[in-house]
Amino acid sequence: MFDKILIANRGEIACRVAATARRLAVRTVAVYSEADADAAHVAACDEAVALGGSAPKDSYLQWQRILEAARATGAQAVHPGYGFLSENEDFARACAEAGLVFIGPPPAAIRAMGLKAESKRLMEQAGVPLVPGYHGADQDDALLAREAGRIGYPVLIKASAGGGGKGMRIVEKPEDFAAALASCRREASNSFGNDAVLVEKYVQRPRHIEMQVFGDTQGRVVHLFERDCSVQRRYQKVLEEAPAPGLPDDLRERMGAAAIAAARAVGYVGAGTVEFIVEQPGGYLLEGADAGFAAEPPQGETRPPRGAGSGTQCATVGARFYFMEMNTRLQVEHPVTEAITGLDLVEWQLRVASGEPLPLAQADLRIDGHAIEARICAENPDNQFLPTTGTLQVYRTPAASAFARSPHGVRIDGGVREGDAVTPFYDPMIAKLIVHGATRAEALARLDAALAATRIAGLATNVAFLRRIVASPSFAPARLDTALIERERAALFGHDAVGLPLAAAAAVAHRVEAERAQQQGAGPFGRRDGWRGLGLATRRFDFLWHDQPARAVLTYGRAGALRLAVGDGADEPLQWRSTAGGLDLHLGPQRVQAEVHALGDALHVFTPAGSARIDLQDRLAHAGDAPAEGGRLTAPMPGKVVSFAVRAGDTVARGQPLAVMEAMKMEHTIAAPADGVVEELLHAPGDQVAEGAELLRLAAAA
Repeated sequence: MFDKILIANRGEIACRVAATARRLAVRTVAVYSEADADAAHVAACDEAVALGGSAPKDSYLQWQRILEAARATGAQAVHPGYGFLSENEDFARACAEAGLVFIGPPPAAIRAMGLKAESKRLMEQAGVPLVPGYHGADQDDALLAREAGRIGYPVLIKASAGGGGKGMRIVEKPEDFAAALASCRREASNSFGNDAVLVEKYVQRPRHIEMQVFGDTQGRVVHLFERDCSVQRRYQKVLEEAPAPGLPDDLRERMGAAAIAAARAVGYVGAGTVEFIVEQPGGYLLEGADAGFAAEPPQGETRPPRGAGSGTQCATVGARFYFMEMNTRLQVEHPVTEAITGLDLVEWQLRVASGEPLPLAQADLRIDGHAIEARICAENPDNQFLPTTGTLQVYRTPAASAFARSPHGVRIDGGVREGDAVTPFYDPMIAKLIVHGATRAEALARLDAALAATRIAGLATNVAFLRRIVASPSFAPARLDTALIERERAALFGHDAVGLPLAAAAAVAHRVEAERAQQQGAGPFGRRDGWRGLGLATRRFDFLWHDQPARAVLTYGRAGALRLAVGDGADEPLQWRSTAGGLDLHLGPQRVQAEVHALGDALHVFTPAGSARIDLQDRLAHAGDAPAEGGRLTAPMPGKVVSFAVRAGDTVARGQPLAVMEAMKMEHTIAAPADGVVEELLHAPGDQVAEGAELLRLAAAA
């Protein structure tokens, strides 16, 4: 085993690797950028070395500096984590030339699997099933368009050197192919430095199922079962679980054998993931008195997943699977595999890289229970999942463990602390929440409870959205495919679990309690709690609720009785009691436990049902505000202007693409909010702009 390793990454994966190294008495060296000088992963390691500027190209991608840091600190090996240099063949080779062990596969395996087209040719030779498509070296646009026509629409364009959902576009009809190809090439070039693509049949209702594989230097390869990663947005995973619900044992065995064949074909060593698309015919396999096959469950009944009741979804009955790609690194979702096997995959990586054989043979591996991982990200699901930046002014998580099995059934893998900033330079993931249970139903219940106990304020996150997915009509009964989020739009977007009345009541109670604390000892004429010697008194509170003005009127009655009217609603009795966890709040017939965090005038309300933000407004301070100027289009997040699709003088229609921005490794299209005429472009492609920066001006259509 190594004495000291350098971790060439940041955030939660760097913290994750450091935790296992510490348990094994292996010393660690962190590297960091200017933006990460005070980051959690720096504190988690024994030593730290600065790399350079905040942008990855100036720091975490500067592998010569990383090698120098490893030599200077006496590290024997380099763990690349995932992303950044983890699948960089040149870096892996440079480590070996510098006398360092690269904790990952050999450079030849990275090269073989790094280009999707080349890897598919290799897999075809190994007998692994492939999706029909074009994987050739000729990248002429016209040829690619002809190949798309031969394959048959819809098709999927994919960056050949890509991963993580970047450089991928679904094309429904021929007239959209050229624009999608250009966008795909641009994103691929920006992300991977290679704009080559492949074109494949777009599989209808696909499940994304991947097999964890491990190889050692003695030539042994095993798989550690599968993960279902079908719940995705923008081709990036949102929820992952292991094992895959409803996967028959025979299909698991065939996919496992194919994954091992893929790994053997490239002489694989270390942790890797072979990803498959599973084409499902649909329908339900009915058991008991209803035995047989049906396209839908019986009317009024939702069939549970295998092992949960009287039937099981037949997503995989007669299913076909195809090789998609191999990720030659540890995956973000590896903790769910650790949870169901009881193993520490980072420990396996360190042992295999130091020359030890695999700790277990295939026959010794078992599945125990069910695990689900939710990626908590700084993003706004109701605004096209645009990433958000800011400070984690409140960051509280449920009781959890950091290792494979938690006594609570809950694990948090994170790389941030309360007070840390989420910057535009890196991926917006804040943490991974992993739960484990004896059954999927138990894991689902633990996941929802853990999400409900998560408190984040200071920037927008997807926590409430994750809870809605878990409770959705498709996810709960395991009706999984990559279109789940789009199919469940009505259940997932634009919902408010708390509601204005309860949010306003919590905000009013919090404000009054804060004022009482400030006025301790004040006489009756210095108080603001509505005390009167005679009669009733009212007090008005003005709010912003989802950017719209709202108000609440608090009436102070005799003997301290309170009533609250919100908006145009009737007033209702209001009571509250301060508790260790916040407020025991009663509004009319409703009773709720609420926790309120005040960040300036913004009040963040957390309840068991969900969370909400409500902003207190000072009527005098805002009385003279001018109405917002119209005809502007601003950047929804900090980032780089990639291109404009219009010129000054162009007439545009509502919804028409106007510009493309890049932020946090992804492209985002800015569309016209209404019909109009472009008056002026205020930036040029390549410009870095701040959130809210005006990009162009539109005049109203005549």
